[in-house]
Amino acid sequence: MELVFATHNKNKVIEVKSLINQNINLLNLSDINFTDEINETASTLEGNAILKAQTIFNKTKFNCFADDSGLLVDALNGEPGVYSARYAGEQKNDEDNIVKILKNLHGIENRNAQFKTVLALIINGNEYLFEGIMHGTITHEKMGAHGFGYDPIFMPHGYSKTFAELTLEEKSKISHRALALNKMIKFINSI
Repeated sequence: MELVFATHNKNKVIEVKSLINQNINLLNLSDINFTDEINETASTLEGNAILKAQTIFNKTKFNCFADDSGLLVDALNGEPGVYSARYAGEQKNDEDNIVKILKNLHGIENRNAQFKTVLALIINGNEYLFEGIMHGTITHEKMGAHGFGYDPIFMPHGYSKTFAELTLEEKSKISHRALALNKMIKFINSI
């Protein structure tokens, strides 16, 4: 099966390719020469994932899926949430986003957070949603050199390392994206 992952994010593609079934030929937006920006205008992660998947399906008719992921910090009333990629501004700079989170949590004891991914899958015009949630805490400083986004400051519960300190193989077994993706792959294999 050929399946388009509606993203230009190379880090996400690497992570997903490490998890996806060999029976699935995974393409990304560059592979299908789709260069338009898809504006994430929905107010929820689910809405943005659906918006991206529907845009690709409607323009290309390819079976596809899209994700939207967010970091939800308890003490910040769920921020940055749907605005995770652009928390510190439209430039979507990971370092700026991390600095803003750490500044906003300065002096706050409750550092509980969760990463949430929603995948919207469209196969033959039918739409399906899959969700993955990973609970953890926000560290007081950056740790690790792997991963992307908020990985250097997110420590999943039950671990003594941040996502950025885990290898791709380790992270791929437990991440929010892996949880959602595994649900989606199981579904695809059942149809």
